Amino acid sequence: MSEINNNKPKPGGFRFNPYWIYGIIFIVMLILTFLPRSGGRSTNWDEVRKMIVQGDVEKLLIVNEQIVEVYLTRGAIQKDEHKSSAKKEDMLGGNQPNYYFEIEKGYFNNEIKDLKDEMKEKKNEIPIPPISYESHSDFMGQLFQWLFFIGIFLIFWNILFRRVGGVGGGGGSNIFSIGRAKAQLIDKDTKVNISFKDVAGLEEAKVEVMEVVDFLKNPKKYTNLGGKIPKGVLLVGPPGTGKTLLAKAVAGEASVPFFSLSGSDFVEMFVGVGASRVRDLFKQAKEKAPCIIFIDEIDAVGRARGKNLVQGSNDERENTLNQLLAEMDGFGTDSGVIIMAATNRPDILDSALLRPGRFDRQISVDRPDLAGREQIFKVHLKPLTKLANDVDAHKLSAQTPGFAGAEIANVCNEAALIAARHGKEHVDMQDFYDAIDRVIGGLEKKNKIISPEEKQIVAYHEAGHAIAGWFLENADPLLKVSIVPRGVAALGYAQYLPKEQYLYRTEQLLDSMCMTLGGRAAEDIFFGKISTGAQNDLERITKMAYSMVTVYGMSDKVGNLSFYDPQGEYGYQKPYSEKTSELIDEEVRNIIADVYARCKNLLTEKKDELKVVAEELLQKEILFKADLERLIGKRPFDQKTALAVETVEIPSENTIPDTAEPETPAEDNTIIEPES
Repeated sequence: MSEINNNKPKPGGFRFNPYWIYGIIFIVMLILTFLPRSGGRSTNWDEVRKMIVQGDVEKLLIVNEQIVEVYLTRGAIQKDEHKSSAKKEDMLGGNQPNYYFEIEKGYFNNEIKDLKDEMKEKKNEIPIPPISYESHSDFMGQLFQWLFFIGIFLIFWNILFRRVGGVGGGGGSNIFSIGRAKAQLIDKDTKVNISFKDVAGLEEAKVEVMEVVDFLKNPKKYTNLGGKIPKGVLLVGPPGTGKTLLAKAVAGEASVPFFSLSGSDFVEMFVGVGASRVRDLFKQAKEKAPCIIFIDEIDAVGRARGKNLVQGSNDERENTLNQLLAEMDGFGTDSGVIIMAATNRPDILDSALLRPGRFDRQISVDRPDLAGREQIFKVHLKPLTKLANDVDAHKLSAQTPGFAGAEIANVCNEAALIAARHGKEHVDMQDFYDAIDRVIGGLEKKNKIISPEEKQIVAYHEAGHAIAGWFLENADPLLKVSIVPRGVAALGYAQYLPKEQYLYRTEQLLDSMCMTLGGRAAEDIFFGKISTGAQNDLERITKMAYSMVTVYGMSDKVGNLSFYDPQGEYGYQKPYSEKTSELIDEEVRNIIADVYARCKNLLTEKKDELKVVAEELLQKEILFKADLERLIGKRPFDQKTALAVETVEIPSENTIPDTAEPETPAEDNTIIEPES
């Protein structure tokens, strides 16, 4: 490494550039062009007229009908006034004029005629000097004009190709490098500070990825038994779960070359560039085999073919995908090239890309569970050097259900910023609670002025959510309810603790919908009017109800049918008739109507408890689970959660099941109060 560094040119040293020669030639031609085109001193017609009257002019020479060259007699040159304009010889040995001046075309003949008439009247016997005409070609001027425009064109052409080459060629300096792959090569000489120790909460995925590295380090260990090294590994998971971090850890652990690039690096406006970059990438990989190629966000180039294609057009992205498919299936299994890719949209990828022989393995990188979140918190708490003694990673992991690794990192960073903003010497648990509130609901709007009437509506709205969830068996346990404005349009929100589960029964979905409609029902019961505060609630229950009918087959009338179309195979056409569409709409309305009636009956029965909670909210603005137990008693249902009892009073994320994909964790259940 030291020898390589010594051979590198020193920064700021002298480097010869051939463009300097062109610059010098250009400056010399510019000087020659703007030099006086005639010798002698510059004068004007009035002075020359006096010289002619005095008899000092030997002859006049008109060049190109633009310049008049004045040649003096020998006697006139001896005069003191003309000594500075003595004749000189030019480079070719010819005599130069003593004076010169510029004229307009046709103007000088009139002046000479007037001078003759004047001298005739005064009877001046001095003859008019002979006048001759010559035509000289301005070779230097014309050459400079041609070279000037050619130079401007070449400079523009060079700048254009440099830009194109830089954008498309991975640091190339001309148009010929546009088809070069823009992959970043990480080899043994490149330091990557991330290792598998820095990846927490993804134990299963980490084991499979570590096996990929072992494939390349010890290939004979597997090939001796007749096995074949897998060609491709696809990392699939929601955003922020650590897919790219896993790839960085592979680059840090592997002792083989690692090519890293994004799926968008293949996309270019020029036809054929994407396919050319794919070919160049695999060519470089084969030369450095064994190696790993990592393509981040592969859905940018691997989207299913034939979707939304304009008739008669040539889709460059599809050409790039075809070339990628050919390259992945083209090199041999013993070439030692493994492809890793990451995406959060596996449903839109082309089926040919996912078949065995291309991406043999699909590793799920899902949101971490309680234990995984605790490990991730421990990793992100290490850089915070000044932590209070009460900071507990287990408690923090319990307050962040459904959080991905990126969100946990954001919570730790926000906690440090909040502590610094308040002038604290250590980051304590309260800073983390405030950071969690900010990540979930947004920044607290302390200066937002709310009228007493609106504040009362928000208090009863949030109390309706709290009471409905408190007395519904399948609803998530309440952790916190607040009427403090946060974010852009949230005037209040409620937080719940969802269970660590992936499958939801019909009763659980209906209870979640009933809890979501608690705010609208409370407004209707106590005020006899409704507001726009339930807009977010209605969006969520509508989506959930349609998913129950069209995706999960939870409707007796529609039956066990699912019209879920993640790959867009149906296009703009519905896979059912108009009659079925009307039946679906009717079923959704019936489900929502039944849930709303059930919620309204429950809140009417618990009207006194709801009023107590709402009035307490108006006074304190924030209530925790312990406050509700003090006001209305303990929740009548067992709380089967993975959370310790001492931590349920702490703020946490409120989520409900994701209606589109039941196997994914729940989504945020923050009640949004849009401004009217």
